[in-house]
Amino acid sequence: MASAFSATAKFAQPLPLNTTSSARSQDKLSPPALFDPFRTSSSAATSPFLGSTRQLLCKSNRPLSHRRSSSSSAVVAISDVKQKKPKSSSNLLITKEEGLELYEDMVLGRSFEDMCAQMYYRGKMFGFVHLYNGQEAVSTGFIKLLTKDDSVVSTYRDHVHALSKGVPARAVMSELFGKTTGCCRGQGGSMHMFSKEHNVLGGFAFIGEGIPVATGAAFTSKYKREVLKEPNSDHVTLAFFGDGTCNNGQFFECLNMAALWKLPIVFVVENNLWAIGMSHLRATSDPQIYKKGPAFGMPGVHVDGMDVLKVREVAKEAIGRARRGEGPTLVECETYRFRGHSLADPDELRDPAEKAHYAARDPISQLKTYMFENKLVNESELKAIDKKIDELVEEAVEFADESPVPDRSQLLENVFADPKGFGIGPDGRYRCEDPKFTQGTAQV
Repeated sequence: MASAFSATAKFAQPLPLNTTSSARSQDKLSPPALFDPFRTSSSAATSPFLGSTRQLLCKSNRPLSHRRSSSSSAVVAISDVKQKKPKSSSNLLITKEEGLELYEDMVLGRSFEDMCAQMYYRGKMFGFVHLYNGQEAVSTGFIKLLTKDDSVVSTYRDHVHALSKGVPARAVMSELFGKTTGCCRGQGGSMHMFSKEHNVLGGFAFIGEGIPVATGAAFTSKYKREVLKEPNSDHVTLAFFGDGTCNNGQFFECLNMAALWKLPIVFVVENNLWAIGMSHLRATSDPQIYKKGPAFGMPGVHVDGMDVLKVREVAKEAIGRARRGEGPTLVECETYRFRGHSLADPDELRDPAEKAHYAARDPISQLKTYMFENKLVNESELKAIDKKIDELVEEAVEFADESPVPDRSQLLENVFADPKGFGIGPDGRYRCEDPKFTQGTAQV
């Protein structure tokens, strides 16, 4: 295993087959605190995990072996890195160009979502709208490392994933407005962003729905390479989902299949600690989701999802493993949403102190601080990006507002594929094009 995992995150490897139950018990760890790769580890630390008010003790500081052990001892450990904060430019985690790209993408996601809130309350959007504020480091840290041919599968919180993958802001905003110029011609809405051109394979409204689709996309890549002998088919798929999904059957089934066939996929858990109004600590027997990876024979990694640089380092290794044919990785990004579950949620269940704690760790502010401290950028350069993004988002709103609504004839398109079914008539035309089709049954 390359060093990126051990250098930036908590890491768990699969257990050897001959591990005894006593060894498992001996090595079982209490839930650890957020890991900081730039801080020298101590022999024992007491800190809250996952926003909990309970104080949980880290009992082990054994360094992680980078390969499976053939001994009888269990290999379930948390890496402790004694790397100090880099001081010379040669040790920087990013270049100036990379830093500006990351900053621009995160600011785009934040500004876009803030504008969505305004438009929703003005009646420009309908249904449920779930915003991504606070979680930008995860989307940017992973997706900006992908190629155009790599795929992304999202959830109902999908606007920013689409933006990070390159879907134009005007196409995403128009989709939210339900206009024909949207990336799904207005038929998908907030929770179903899709773009064939950018290999965004969809947002999925029901939790867990997208994981089998992502697993299938990864299988396609492997099949093309190994069966059809397409040498350039090294495409990687990212499957994004939340902590609430990790107790669902599709999650476990797809982890098993992906590990069994060594599929080029990264399972990215955006653990924002709350499944709507259910605390993660109350919903699962073991809150450390990343430990479920080794149970299926794949690495499990936990990373601070509020720091884009830490996310990016873990993402590099996970994506690289997948592209090299070394199989899947489960990455748990501990993050936090700054708004309610959706814009219809008054957000009264979460502790104000918890919200304040994570708000102080804003991922955009952290990146700015890092770049300033290392003299990568100056204030005027970031202000120029802020101005550019403000204008881009304003233009997206104007474009969406002026775009036409879908024609009535589009009502049943992409609903029925069978030429003999309800969607398409014997003449090859959509039945809904007949003015009498909906007569007496619906007002459109």
